[in-house]
Amino acid sequence: MTDPTPRLLSGLAASLPIAAGYFPIAFSFGVAATRSGLTGTEAFALSLIIYAGASQFLALALITSGAPLLVSAFTLIAMNLRHVLYGPALMKEAGEKATTRAAWLWAFGLTDEVFGQAIGALARGQRFSESYMFGLGAGAYASWLLGTAAGAWAGGGALEAYPAVNAALGFMLPALFLSLLLSVLARAHVPVVAVAGGVTVAVTMAASPTAGILCGMIAGALTGVIRR
Repeated sequence: MTDPTPRLLSGLAASLPIAAGYFPIAFSFGVAATRSGLTGTEAFALSLIIYAGASQFLALALITSGAPLLVSAFTLIAMNLRHVLYGPALMKEAGEKATTRAAWLWAFGLTDEVFGQAIGALARGQRFSESYMFGLGAGAYASWLLGTAAGAWAGGGALEAYPAVNAALGFMLPALFLSLLLSVLARAHVPVVAVAGGVTVAVTMAASPTAGILCGMIAGALTGVIRR
C-alpha cells in the first residue's frame, strides 16, 4: 500500500477481491434459501441482519428443521464468537493513535475476510483509517447482499443443472480467507496456525464443526500467549 492514510475509495478498491468471492457464495445462499421455502424477502433479510457467511447456511438448516429459537440463537452465537476478538486484535495492530469514533459501525463489517485484508494492509505498513475500514466493509457487504438478492430472484432450481459448481461454492469462503492469511503469514505465526488447525480438525472429527472452531480458536490463542 503506497497511501499512508487510505480513504474510503481505497477501502472500496481493496474490497474487490473479497466482493468477487462473496457474490457467488451469497448467490448460492439465496438459491438454497428459496429452495428451502423462504421467500426472496426473507432470504435477503437473513443476509442483511446476520451477515455471517457459512453461519447463514447453518441458520437456514436450523430454521427449516424446526429447531427451537434459543437453540438456534446459541448455536449461531457459539459459531461466531471469534468475531468478538477481531476488533481488539485490529486495534492492537493499528497502535495507540488509531481512531475509534465510529468503531461501533465499521466493526459490523469485520468478517473473516475483511479482518484478514485489514490486518494484511497494516502489516504492509499502511496507516489505520476508519474511512478505509468503512469502504472495505461496505464493498464486501454490498456484494453479499447483491449476491443473495440475485440468488433468491433466480430461484431454488438455479444450480441444479450445475452440481459441480454448487459443490465448489462451499470451498470459496475458506479458500479466500486462507489466501488472505497466507499473505501476512510470518515464520513466527506458523506454530500458532499449526496448533489451531490441528485442534480444529481433530475436535471437528471427534465432535462437531462448531466445537472444532471454538477449540481451535482457544488453542491458537493460548499458543500465541505462551510463545510470547
